[in-house]
Amino acid sequence: SEGAARAVVESTNKLFRGSLAGATFSSETDAEKLKWQRSAVATKYRDEYLSSRTLPRSIENPAAKSNASAAADAASPAAPSHSPRLMITSGESIVSARPQLNLANATDINDEIQGVLDGLSGKSSKSKTKKHKKPTRELVLAAAQQGAEASRSLPPPPGQQMVRKRNYEPVKPQWHAPWKLMRVISGHIGWVRSLAVEPGNKWFASGSVDRTIKIWDLASGTLKLTLTGHISPVRGLAISSRHPYLFSCGEDKQVKCWDLETNKVVRQYHGHLSGVYSLALHPVLDILVTGGRDSVARVWDMRTKQQVHVLSGHTSTVSALECQEADPQVISGSMDSTVRLWDLAAGKSMATLTHHKKSVRALALHPTEFGFASASSDNIKQWRCPKGDFVQNFEGHNAIVNSLSVNSDGVVFSGGDDGSMRFWDWSSGHCFQNADTVAQPGSLDSEAGVLCSTFDRTGFRLITGEADKTIKIWKEDDDATEESHPIDFRP
Repeated sequence: SEGAARAVVESTNKLFRGSLAGATFSSETDAEKLKWQRSAVATKYRDEYLSSRTLPRSIENPAAKSNASAAADAASPAAPSHSPRLMITSGESIVSARPQLNLANATDINDEIQGVLDGLSGKSSKSKTKKHKKPTRELVLAAAQQGAEASRSLPPPPGQQMVRKRNYEPVKPQWHAPWKLMRVISGHIGWVRSLAVEPGNKWFASGSVDRTIKIWDLASGTLKLTLTGHISPVRGLAISSRHPYLFSCGEDKQVKCWDLETNKVVRQYHGHLSGVYSLALHPVLDILVTGGRDSVARVWDMRTKQQVHVLSGHTSTVSALECQEADPQVISGSMDSTVRLWDLAAGKSMATLTHHKKSVRALALHPTEFGFASASSDNIKQWRCPKGDFVQNFEGHNAIVNSLSVNSDGVVFSGGDDGSMRFWDWSSGHCFQNADTVAQPGSLDSEAGVLCSTFDRTGFRLITGEADKTIKIWKEDDDATEESHPIDFRP
C-alpha cells in the first residue's frame, strides 16, 4: 500500500542519508550520470527489500489494508493492483504467485520512475506538464527492477566482487614401471648410514656405523676398497665431480677430505662442536657445506680449509643439506621441523619454510626441474625454487622418513625407518608403488629399516643402505607394461 511504501522510503532515506548526501537527481544531468544515479538508488531499495524474502503479514493479507490505502489504490488507475504475496528472490527479478506487475497501462514508465526519484530527492522534475504520482510501492519496485538491470554493467563495489572458483583438475600421473630388488650386498658390520655415487657411474661409496667407508663396484657389487679413519659412525658422504676427492663426516665431529689417488686423508675441517650429520658439495664452486647437532650449517673453503660462513638460524640438529648452482644455493632441513633457504653470498637465510610439523630428516633436489622435496614423518612436501613456493603434498607414507631420492624420470623414492618404501610420481604426487624391504635372514624384524638411498647417475638403479647392515640395489621391472601394471589413480 502507499502508506507502507512511504514508511519504507522514509526508513531507507534515514539509513542511507550519508551515502546519498552528495547525489543530485536533476533532470539536467547527462544520460550517463542519470543512469548511474538511478541504478544507485534502485540498488539501495533492492537491498532494503532483500532483507526479508517474504513480505510482512500486514501487507501480505489483503484484509489488513486500511480503507485509506484501498481508496488511494482505487484513485490511481495507472498503478496496478499488487498481488497478495510478493517475493523478491534474486534481487533482480520480482516473482509473485499471481500475475506479475503489469506496467503496460502506465503512460510513460520512465517518467513514472523519474518522478519517484525526483520525489525522493526532494527536487521538482523539469517537466511541468505532467503531474507525477506519489512514490507508491509498485513504482519503487519497478525502479528497483530497472535499476538492477542497469547496474549489471557496473562494477561491483570494493570487497563485494564475486570470483568464480576454478574447478580443481588433478594432474594425471605418468606411468612408471614398478621397482624390484636386483642385488643385496653384504660387507659392513653396522648400519649403513650414507651413500654416494661417483660421477663416472662406475663405483659408489658407503659409510657405516662400523666407522668404515667402503668402495663398491656398481656393476658387479664387489668390494674394491675400505677406508678407515673415523672413530664414530660415518653419517655423510660426497664425491666431487671436479676433483678426485671424497668427503666424509661423522659423529666424531670430523669432516675429512680423502684423495682417491692415494686413498689417504689430505684435509680435515675443524669447527663443529658436536656430531656432523649431513654434508653437501657445491656443484660449481670449491665449497663444502656441513651440518650437525650444533644446529648450524658451516660453509668451508675446500682448498684452504677456512670456514667461510656459519649459517645459523636453526634451533635443532641440521639433518639434511643440498647445494645447487642458482639461488638458493644452500637448502637445509632440520629437526626443528623447518626448511631454510640460504643466500650463500651474504651468509643469511632467504626464507624459512615452516609447513612441516615434525623433524625434516631428508631433502632431495630434482635433477632437471628447479625444485626440491622435503621429507618428514607427517608427509613429504614438494617445493618450487627460488622462493620456496609450496607445490603439493605426497601423502601416504606414515612412517619416519629417513631418506628421499629423485631421478630425472620423475620417480621419487622415500624410505622409512620401519622398512616401508614408497615410489611416487613427481608431477602428480601419486604413489604408484607401495613396498617393504626384507631384512636379511638372521636379522631382527626391527632391523628392516631404510636409512639412506641414492639413484645412480643414469637413474635406472636405486641403491639403499639399511639397518640390517646390507646395501640393496633396485631396478625397474623390464617386463612390466601399462596393461600389466595399470595406474590406480583415484582423484
